[in-house]
Formats: sequence, C-alpha cells, structure tokens
Amino acid sequence: MAKTRLLDRLTASDLFLLMWDDYGWSSDIGGLAVLDGANLLDSGGRVRIDAVREQLEPRLHLVPRFQQLLYRPRLGLGWPLWVDAPTLDLADHIRIHSVAAPGGQAQLLAACQDLAARRLDPARPLWELWLLPGLPHQRVGAYLRLHHAVADGAAALAVLGALLDQAPGAPAPAAPPFTPAPVPAPSRLLADNLCRRRAELGRGWSGLTHLGRTTRQARRALPAWREVLTERPAPHTSLNRPVGTGRRLAIIRGGLDVTKQIAHAHGATVNDVVLAAVAGGLRELLGSRGEDLPGLVQRAMVTISRHEEQPGHARGNKPGWMMVPLPLGEPDPVRRLELIARETATRKHQARPEAGSGIFRFAAGQRAWYRHFPRQRSVNLVVTNVAGPPMPKYLAGAPLLELFPMMPVMGNLTLVVAVLSYAGQLNFTATADRDACPDAEVFTEGVRSALGDLTRSALVPAS
Repeated sequence: MAKTRLLDRLTASDLFLLMWDDYGWSSDIGGLAVLDGANLLDSGGRVRIDAVREQLEPRLHLVPRFQQLLYRPRLGLGWPLWVDAPTLDLADHIRIHSVAAPGGQAQLLAACQDLAARRLDPARPLWELWLLPGLPHQRVGAYLRLHHAVADGAAALAVLGALLDQAPGAPAPAAPPFTPAPVPAPSRLLADNLCRRRAELGRGWSGLTHLGRTTRQARRALPAWREVLTERPAPHTSLNRPVGTGRRLAIIRGGLDVTKQIAHAHGATVNDVVLAAVAGGLRELLGSRGEDLPGLVQRAMVTISRHEEQPGHARGNKPGWMMVPLPLGEPDPVRRLELIARETATRKHQARPEAGSGIFRFAAGQRAWYRHFPRQRSVNLVVTNVAGPPMPKYLAGAPLLELFPMMPVMGNLTLVVAVLSYAGQLNFTATADRDACPDAEVFTEGVRSALGDLTRSALVPAS
C-alpha cells in the first residue's frame, strides 16, 4: 500500500514568524530594486504593466508559494498549511505605485514605507511586486514584498532569483499547466495531524532510547541558547522600546571590494566589517540622544542561514543566530573592528541550532516568548547580511542597477539592519520604528562615517 504523502504544513520556524501577525507586528520581508526602466516605460512614461505581467507569469511555477494560500485549520486539525489558490490574478500582485515628485531617494523610500504599512491580503498568495515609476532618468523602482512565513533572507533571494534573468531578452522557462488542488478535507487534515504527532512521539522516544546521542546534541547547542537566554542582559538603551506600526527606511550604498579590502587589512571578515560599521552608526545615534557611551556595549543578534540547499533553491525558513557584543564605548573604529572580529572568531565555531528548535518547536513555547518579547533584554538589535547575485541581473528585460534588502522591526527592537551584496555593491537598509527611532538618518550617517574611517585605515601602509 502506498504511503500517504504528508501535507505541506508550516515548519516550527515558519510558525514562529507567522505569529508576529498575532501580536500586531508587520511580518513582511523583501527588497527594493532600482531598474533602468527604458524598456519598461511607454512614450508617455507609463509602465507597460501588462507586458511585465506577461513576462513574469511563466516563472511563477518556480516559486510554489506564489500560487498558494496560507490555510489555518480549525482547532485539532493541526498547524497551518499551504494550499493551492483556486485562482490567481496577477493584477492583484504586480501593480503600480507612482513615486511622488521630485522622485528622489526620499520619495522612493516614502513610497515603500506607505506600501509596507498595508497588510498583505490573507485571501491571496502572500506576495506583491510594486513597480514604482517617477524616478529621474527613466529609472523605475521595484519593491518585492512577501510574508516572512514564506521565506527567510536566503530563501527570499531564491524567490527573487526565480523572477530575474541573466541577460536581457532571455526566454521564459516553460511553465507547466497549473491545476489547483482542492483544500484537504477535515478527515485528511486530522489524519495528517495524527501522523505527525506519532512521528513526533517517535522522535522523542528515540531521543530517550539513545540518551548519549541526545545529550551530545543538546550540549553542542547549549552555548548558542545560553547566548540568548542566560548571558548577562543586554544593556538598556533607547534602542529597546515597544514598537508601533509606523516605519522609517534609510539606505546606505557601499562597495563589496573595498569592504573585502578592509577585512583583509585587519584580519577580519566582511561580516565583521559590517558589524563594525553598524557599531559606529549606533555610537553616533545613541551619542546624539545624550546617552552615556563610555564602556557601553550593545548586543546584536546576527542571523545565520541554516539552509543546506543550493542558494537558488532555498525554501522556507531555517534561521539560526549568533549574538555579538558591539563595543560602542570604544571610540577608535579600527579597535572596534578588532574587538568584534575577536568575538566572532570565537563564537562562529559553536553549533547554531535552528530558531524553531528546542522549546520553540512547540507553539506554546513560541507564544510564551512573544508575550515576553516587548520587554526582552537579550538583544538590542538584529543585523542580517546575505550574499546576493555577484553578476548583474534583469527583471522583465530591465537591468537591475541597485538592490536593497528589507526587514521588519518587532517586539522592542526599534532598529533592524539588513545588508545585501549585489554585483559588487554592499548595500545597507535600516528599518526603524517611526516613533521610537525617528532619527534613523543619524544612524546611517554614522555607518557611512565608520566605513570611511575603516577605508582610510586599510589604505594606510603598516608602519
């Protein structure tokens, strides 16, 4: 008898991110691209939106979640799952939002802020692509947003990659016919849920019967959990306040080659340089707020992808983390970099469990954490750094000139920093709570200043 295939349920890590919605925090991630829109605009400067939809539609099968709904069964029938959308109208997902005059960076980011404030419609697949005309020199913004339950940073890049081409005019992949399957019947959901519960009990029993193996696994993961749950509480600063619903965006353009040069000159990594620049930005931000800087250390949760697939095939959420102390009290940017590099060199050799593991494998454990989240003292901010495409890409035939990542704020983390490399660029996006962090530009100026100082240090010959 053939074995019944399990339904496409959310994983524990997916559920952990879905629960943001239940506590009122935006859970959308994505990216902002700037395109050369010469081939996207008609003679009147309007986006040829039908042509864009026509070019992207054959690619949707490469991202199954773009044709699926998130379905929440009633109590007793198991965790949420992905089901096929009975219909899909691309006019609901690929749309236009003009940038206000004069079409500069401030207006582009304001347009993204407005769009990010709108919740994705749960009655549709949880993604949108907004084309943003109105920029100078026939450039067009493209803002892709999707629910965090669909993907983490690495998987979101795979999603974006499915929509992009390596050359203009590349033929679209052949799309198989899409016949949506019906929503599983309650009896099927119940059977699937019972099957999963039996499998969970089996894993638990196996852990008890192989106690030595279980103990070794727990011992390997313990340092990472200790970093979050039992290390000294993060110093209290104005960075940690309950967040509201408004957002502010600020971006920083950087170069990957010069960042590598800095890292090489100081025996560090690119991620160390990113963290040192972030520390410089935080020092500037908190100093401008009149906070005491001598001896101040802030704790950054650095996300780590645990995907084992090829970069272009990553799916879902498999996030890990590393806690890194940022020595804001150190005034010398080079010394800050050295201190950070020393910490990461020690910590990166520790096992990094997935976020949806341990007590967070269970919905009750996740809810307990979220109730505590607006008052947590484990972390001051989140920093994520993802390697993007090394070569230029094209969207619907339009060259992709720049790419900036987008991440949400949540709990009492009023500032989240996302970093992405693309075609020689290394671009930062700061997402801040509008009310608790209205001065995000002070942070970004501090990051630019720190990168400038580190660049000059790398160019000075050793004495």
